[in-house]
Amino acid sequence: MTRDTGNPPKRGAPYDELARQLRRPLERLRRRTGASLAFAGRVVPAAHDDHAIELSYFDGDVVGPLRGVQLDYGHGLGGRVLTRRRATALHDYVQSPLITHTYDAIIRAEQLYSMVAAPIIVGRKHVGVLYAARRGPQHQLDTSLDAVTDEARAVEQQLTVAEVLGAIRTDDEERELSAWRSRVQDSYAQLRGLAADVEDPAVRARMLEIANQLAGDAPEPELTVRLTAREQDVLSLLGAGLTNPAIAERLGIGLHTVKGHVKALLVKLDASSRFEAVVNARRVRLIP
Repeated sequence: MTRDTGNPPKRGAPYDELARQLRRPLERLRRRTGASLAFAGRVVPAAHDDHAIELSYFDGDVVGPLRGVQLDYGHGLGGRVLTRRRATALHDYVQSPLITHTYDAIIRAEQLYSMVAAPIIVGRKHVGVLYAARRGPQHQLDTSLDAVTDEARAVEQQLTVAEVLGAIRTDDEERELSAWRSRVQDSYAQLRGLAADVEDPAVRARMLEIANQLAGDAPEPELTVRLTAREQDVLSLLGAGLTNPAIAERLGIGLHTVKGHVKALLVKLDASSRFEAVVNARRVRLIP
């Protein structure tokens, strides 16, 4: 039995970026769903100009031959969610009438039973599939389905931002820069979160000032976007890649409240999606 935390062989820049973006979502997904195994597959070229899903990233105990398996488009659960472009839940994988059963032997060897999966799609391009699976029955899969959908959207957001910022690189310098940027984003979000709990106005103001310094110089007046303190908190966590439920938990507020703040941010940042909101916010230096 081995535990794989998702370090595939180097296959070029997009694969490296996907590996970086999947580690924490897989950890969160297994924790949120109570899954025995959270894993992901990346879309790779296959024979005859076709594509396949290569299972390459894992969080949890791998007991069978699942690692490295290539799944054909349209087959199994992964093939279904990619061709239909929507998340799907299976209470009993090997008995489900929703999928082809090309890979039942592998699923039995891995001792998996119930499973949920969601596609990872950036723009119109299929990038991969995110899964959470149990080695036993789970009759209520709605929460797990929501979780895998949330985490897939978070990965899409981070990949989109990385692509827009030109952060998809393979050299050591760019990897270090990416790690540094993640640390700055996390520090920024933590400072704003701590400031909200500080009663002393002077200390709170100083903490917010330091947090704003992490975001860079103030934008030009014509680019200024005025946010409330809570909207800024939500935006900082969006920039760090957190999903709505994770933001609600971090800030100690309701999920519907978070959704309301996200809608307000989309309007103020002239964005049609969370991804675009983060990109626009970074462009005017509202977040690092």
